[in-house]
Amino acid sequence: MQRELPASWRAWVWRGGASPLDLVLERVTRPAIAPGEVLVRNAVIGLNPVDWKVLGDEQLDWQPGHVPGVDGAGTVVAIGDGVPHDLLGQRVAYHQSLHRHGSFAEYTSIRAEVLLRVPANMDFAVAASFPCPALTAFQAIEKLPPGRGRTLLISGAGGAVGRYLVQLAVARGFAVTAMCNRRHWERLLALGVDECIEGPLGDGQAWPVNDPKRFFAIIDSVDADHAARLAPALLANGHLVCIQGRVAQWPCAPFGRALSMHEVALGALHVYGDSAAWNALTQAGEQMLGEIAAGQLQAEPGIVGDFEGLAEQLDALRQRRFSGKPLVAVEPIRHTGPV
Repeated sequence: MQRELPASWRAWVWRGGASPLDLVLERVTRPAIAPGEVLVRNAVIGLNPVDWKVLGDEQLDWQPGHVPGVDGAGTVVAIGDGVPHDLLGQRVAYHQSLHRHGSFAEYTSIRAEVLLRVPANMDFAVAASFPCPALTAFQAIEKLPPGRGRTLLISGAGGAVGRYLVQLAVARGFAVTAMCNRRHWERLLALGVDECIEGPLGDGQAWPVNDPKRFFAIIDSVDADHAARLAPALLANGHLVCIQGRVAQWPCAPFGRALSMHEVALGALHVYGDSAAWNALTQAGEQMLGEIAAGQLQAEPGIVGDFEGLAEQLDALRQRRFSGKPLVAVEPIRHTGPV
C-alpha cells in the first residue's frame, strides 16, 4: 500500500537567468505518476558542473518553473502502472534527464528503468554523489577495447569523474598516466596509477611532437580544445575519448595516425537509449555501488549542505570555491559509514 503523498512540496525552480543564484525556492504541485514511472522522496541531492552549465541553455527550451538537477538518492514512495511492486520502499539513486523536472526538490518523478538500487549499508550521501561522475566514467572506459598493459592517459584525473576513471582503468589492467594538478598526485598514485604529470596544458600549448611518450588511448575531461591538443601523444590506431565537448576538427592528417575518436554524453541515453542500454548501464552502476559499499571502490569525499542553501552551494561549485563532492541534504542523513 502506497503512503499518503503531499499535494505539493518544496523545489528549487528556474525562472530565467544563467546563474545558480537566479534559482527560486518555491512549492510545486504533485504531478500524476505516469505508467512506467516512480516517485522518489529525495534524501540527498548530488550537485554536478552540468547543473550550472545548462542554466539558460536555449537548446533545452526550459519553461519558467522548471526544476533542474540530474542526481539524487532517496526512497521510492509511489509507483505508476507497469512498475514492479517490489520497487515500492526501495532505496535508490538516479540520474535524471535534463529534459524533465529534476532532483532539486523534495520529490522527483522518474522512469523506473533508470533507477539504481542502493546497498542497505550505504549512506544516501554516497549514493547521491555517484550517478553522474561514475556512470560517465564507466561510459568513457567502455569506449576503449580491452587494453591490459596498454598505456592510457587520463586528463583531468583529479576530478570526480577522474577518480572513478582511474580506478576502472587500473582494474582493467591499463598502465595509467594521470594528468592533473600536483595536489592530487599522492591520492591518485595510491589508487594505482603508474605516473602523474602536471596538467592541464596551458592555453595554446600542445603535446610536444618530439616527446617520445605515446599512449594507446587518451580520455580527456577538460574540454574539446584540450583533447585536440593532446592528440599528438597518441600512437597509431589510438583512441581519443572526449568527455567535455566534441573535437571540432579531426586532429590528424588522413591516413596518418588513423585515430578513433569518441564522445561521452550520459544524457544521450535518456533521448536515444533503449531498455537494453539502460539495463546494461544500471547493472554496471549497481555493481559499482556494491564495490563502494564493500570498500573495493572509492567515492569522492562529500561536502553536505542544507536544502535551503542549494543555490549558494551550486554557485560555489561554479566558482570552484572548495574541493570535494557537493551534496544537499533534503532530510536527515542516516549515517552507515563515512561520507
